[in-house]
Formats: sequence, C-alpha cells, structure tokens
Amino acid sequence: MQPKDTTTNEGFKGFTNTDCPFLPCHKGVQREFNCLFCYCPLIAYECPGPYEVYTDRNGLTRKDCSACILPHDGYFKSWNFIQRWLEYPVVWSGKPQTDPPVRRPKPPGQEGED
Repeated sequence: MQPKDTTTNEGFKGFTNTDCPFLPCHKGVQREFNCLFCYCPLIAYECPGPYEVYTDRNGLTRKDCSACILPHDGYFKSWNFIQRWLEYPVVWSGKPQTDPPVRRPKPPGQEGED
C-alpha cells in the first residue's frame, strides 16, 4: 500500500453509499455526494459550515450541522475542505456561530496577520 501523498489513486477521498436509507441526508449537494464524512470531523472544532446550537437532554451544548453540505459536496472539494480546516484546528467555543462565520485558522505564530 502506498502512502496517501504518493499514490495516484484518489479513491480514499470519497464514496457514495447508494444503499444508505438516509441518502440524500443533506439537500443542495451539487456534485457527487461524499459519504466519507458522514460524521464530520469538524464537529468539535470551529468551522464555517452553517450550524445551530442546542442543549441536549443532559444539559450539554451541541452543534446541529444538519444544514451543512460542505463535507458532502463532491469527493475532491469536500476532501480538500476538511483537510484545510484540520491543518490548524481550533476547538469549538460552544457558542453560536458568528456572522460572518469564523475564518480558516492560521498556522501558529501567524494568528494576528491578515
């Protein structure tokens, strides 16, 4: 098996589970539906995707990302989106989304630069 950075086969970047009884679980996807990030790896981090905040029955503040299509819209586009945001993840504050949404985090030492 080749490392991801040397392989020419990009099948690891996405798939569509056509047998899933919930497909399509998000409306508005324009490209092939990417099921790889069925549970978004950004759920615990600040992100630009549209989300609502709610309190669960245990009193915990959580994100409802059901309106977000960013991790599902095309194999390559969604893969690249997730990879860019996970380069410098910022833990979610537990607060509602800002308007405009947060910007992509910068490398350590470059936070204040624009």
